[in-house]
Amino acid sequence: MSEKKASVWQGFKAFLMRGNVVDLAVAVVIGAAFTNIVNSVVKGIINPLIGAVGTKNLDGYSSCLKGPCTGTGDSATGVRILWGSVLGATLTFLVTAAVVYFLMVLPMAKYLATVEARRKAKEGTQEVIEVTELEVLKEIRDALVAQRGTGHNER
Repeated sequence: MSEKKASVWQGFKAFLMRGNVVDLAVAVVIGAAFTNIVNSVVKGIINPLIGAVGTKNLDGYSSCLKGPCTGTGDSATGVRILWGSVLGATLTFLVTAAVVYFLMVLPMAKYLATVEARRKAKEGTQEVIEVTELEVLKEIRDALVAQRGTGHNER
């Protein structure tokens, strides 16, 4: 049974050492830190810009579905649709998506395209060199065959 525990432990260690697991762990940590930055941008910049037109806190925007709607928080009466909260969450998502795309995805895609173009160019150069060497070898073979053929005629 100790062999079974050892193999399970070895399998678990192998699982943890996979590149994907480590990458995912790093992504979760960076994502959590990044979420704080995006939330700060939304609360510190976007909400005040919207607040220039209306209320700075988007959570305050709501519509009364079934009245009378009075009070706020736990003392609120009626049925409210809190569309301001949905708008705030949507803005946070859009800012997050835009920052991730423009600062991470787009530059990485350009970088990978450049690396791929360099790799293809290098492979193309190697193919040209290989084809040229092959052609030289064929010419040498043909010359040797020709010499052998003329050598038989002289004898």
